[in-house]
Amino acid sequence: MMAQLSQWVGSLPLSIMMRRITWLAPILQTLHILSTGIVLSSVVMIDMRVWGASRSGTALARSERFMPWMWIALAVVTLTGVGLMLASPRSFRDGAFVAKLYLMAAAILATAALPVMLRRNACGGKDAGVPAQLVGIAALLFWLGATLAGRGRWIAGMLGV
Repeated sequence: MMAQLSQWVGSLPLSIMMRRITWLAPILQTLHILSTGIVLSSVVMIDMRVWGASRSGTALARSERFMPWMWIALAVVTLTGVGLMLASPRSFRDGAFVAKLYLMAAAILATAALPVMLRRNACGGKDAGVPAQLVGIAALLFWLGATLAGRGRWIAGMLGV
């Protein structure tokens, strides 16, 4: 089924056009990688406060400061990812790509849950509890896993594997 989906996407006029514009894929990849870095940086900055490694402000204030950056970068990652899938439909058959999508879904859920947990904290987010710390760890691990799954596909493609 995935092979047929990949063939269908590859035959779309938009997909054909995107493959003909030689500079489009590198631009999309660059934006995709930079936006991924912003997502990871935002998660790390929030987690550093949740774990107590940073003492400036409250965990909730840190979350409110970096979450908008993370959501905007996530939108760019999603849009460029769709563009890259259209430009290279063979990725639908890649197990690492499917794993990346599942890891991203889990990461988004964990990241969205973290500010909710901090708002409910009786200390006003000043001292994040153990559940928030565990969700912060999970969010970071999911984001790192999704990033590594994506880079694994990219490196394998460059090596011709």
